[in-house]
Amino acid sequence: MCYQFKLKIMRTTKSTKIIYWTATVIIFLFEGVVPALTSHTAVAVEGIRHLGYPDYFRVMLTFFKVAGALALILPVVKGRIKEWAYAGFGITMISAFISHWAVDGVSGQTFFPLFFLAILATSYIYYQKLLKLTNESKSTVDRESYVISGVTQ
Repeated sequence: MCYQFKLKIMRTTKSTKIIYWTATVIIFLFEGVVPALTSHTAVAVEGIRHLGYPDYFRVMLTFFKVAGALALILPVVKGRIKEWAYAGFGITMISAFISHWAVDGVSGQTFFPLFFLAILATSYIYYQKLLKLTNESKSTVDRESYVISGVTQ
């Protein structure tokens, strides 16, 4: 493999990791840490009530947001669990947008969930790019490690 090609892969991987981790940490903070610390406050309770949801929904939503945020941020969680976390957050953010729009009409708060949906989409897209880069580098290493008759395959 050419040195310039390896250098390009390394640069691409570095920028991909930076974008992925930045977007993922933002989602982790705003969809995992903040709900865990504030879901019991009067403002949060009133916010859920205002949208017409029962109080147990707030508790359930907080639990699943924290679980999903942990699934996204922990590198040991892979595959379908991480995919379900992305899907769950996507559904939650679209539902939040619709709920605010139906109850309050169009306002700045209505579009706030869509802002986080865009960050979530960025995290997901770059997660997929990292998976692809990881799979490509593994297959390249595997091909280069076999030698037949002294000629690298």
